[in-house]
Amino acid sequence: MANKHIHVNHIIKNYLRKRKYSKRPKINRSKGGNIALFAVLLLFGFFSAYPLIMVTSNAFKPLDELFVFPPTIFPRNPTLGNFNDLFSLIENSWIPFSRYFFNTIMITTLGTVGHVIIASMCAYPLAKYKFPGSSILFAMIVYSLMFAPQVTATSNYIIISRIGLINTPFAIIIPALAAPLGLYLMKQFMESIPMELIESAKIDGASEYRIFWQIVMPLVKPAWLTLVILLFQRLWLTDGGTFIFSEELKPISYALRQIAQGSIERAGTIAASAFIMMIVPVTFFIFSQSRIVETFSHSGMK
Repeated sequence: MANKHIHVNHIIKNYLRKRKYSKRPKINRSKGGNIALFAVLLLFGFFSAYPLIMVTSNAFKPLDELFVFPPTIFPRNPTLGNFNDLFSLIENSWIPFSRYFFNTIMITTLGTVGHVIIASMCAYPLAKYKFPGSSILFAMIVYSLMFAPQVTATSNYIIISRIGLINTPFAIIIPALAAPLGLYLMKQFMESIPMELIESAKIDGASEYRIFWQIVMPLVKPAWLTLVILLFQRLWLTDGGTFIFSEELKPISYALRQIAQGSIERAGTIAASAFIMMIVPVTFFIFSQSRIVETFSHSGMK
């Protein structure tokens, strides 16, 4: 059994090594072309990062600088007063802030992990095996990507209400588990795995579950890491919408928005809460952005 396990690992390492070298780009540009390309990318990168810079800058601006026109990019007199005001309001809220934080962590964790597992297990037979109706099933998945969330909002609410999940965290978690984008990405990425690799593992005596967890999932790591990033950002920013009514079940984004709402004097509090809600998913994305690029290049998405 040990020799079989070593043999399978050796096949996987050879496959990864070949895929790594096959993806090396062949660049044939002059030094001037590289400088011009870098300048263009730097310009577009600045415009892309400008909203993030402004959100971060506004969080540290005093109240008088927030209403200066034209707005300044960087604060002239940086202050932490906006965060002090936000934390003071949090301490005086009816529901402990730790409760809002726990609700967000629970919704984000269960929704993200559950979606990755379900999407991966559904994508594996669609990608590597042909069974009756598989083409029609995948076509339905592709067509479902064309509908905006606003189009299916009413039908989703009716279904969630009929199964009795209104005013529970599962009203947000269950729809997240069935998101079609994850299934599409995983299926497209798994198709790049050669069938010979799976057949070699079967010859060594590996079961389908062992092949899925120990061979397929490690090879499609960029794909499911991308799902984690995308769904984490979506669930982290959710406010419960029309599904959750109880105050003690609301997530942190709802609490921060309610605290920030008020008179014009809370403009600094709004800026501080926007920075807090942004910093977590943005930081998560920065450390994993290469995985997203690799996944989209394999799946064919633009």
